[in-house]
Amino acid sequence: MNGWTLKVWKENKSILLFLFLMLVFRSACADWNTVPTGSMKPTIVEGDRILVNKLAYDVRLPFTTISLAKLSDPSRGDIIVFESKVSGNRLVKRVIGIPGDMVELRNNRLTINGKALDYEVVASTISTVDKQEDLLGVRHFIRVNKLSSPLSNFRSIKVPRGQYLALGDNRDNSADSRVIGFVPRNEIIGRSRRVVMSLNYDNFYIPRKDRFFHTL
Repeated sequence: MNGWTLKVWKENKSILLFLFLMLVFRSACADWNTVPTGSMKPTIVEGDRILVNKLAYDVRLPFTTISLAKLSDPSRGDIIVFESKVSGNRLVKRVIGIPGDMVELRNNRLTINGKALDYEVVASTISTVDKQEDLLGVRHFIRVNKLSSPLSNFRSIKVPRGQYLALGDNRDNSADSRVIGFVPRNEIIGRSRRVVMSLNYDNFYIPRKDRFFHTL
């Protein structure tokens, strides 16, 4: 180090060390992710900042995607965050099919391993319907259009080893496995179960207090 660099280090080493450790923590342990689109409505809305548990599935080398140890695998129903090489974006979707599952979608109704899922209507507008979907024991809400779309159906497919079928909860408005294909296990960086905070994009970014620390 030259004299100036050494002086800066001595005068600011505490805050620099803090910033470095914070970056390591965010890279390898936990981070937050802004959700800019409505592909996970009604579960997650635009402007939500969700907490991402990066130790849910792997211990990774900080600042890389290298897994040092596998802790677990994603489960059906998990909300995952992954770096999609196909789309070139970080995406947030729900795991619908795990390796070995046979999955089919007809008129926005899923069948997994030969079992048709149960649905209950909970809300309705002129163009959409919100339903509670029982994902083989994991109950959550989805949104579908009253008029079917090209995303409303796909034939029965088997989820390959080491990959996952992930869909958005806003079923007719989500670029998910129906568009980008299966999600490779090594692209999944974490799991989310909570909203940290939320800003209303349509109302001058005013905080939505009712969504602070909201459980997903």
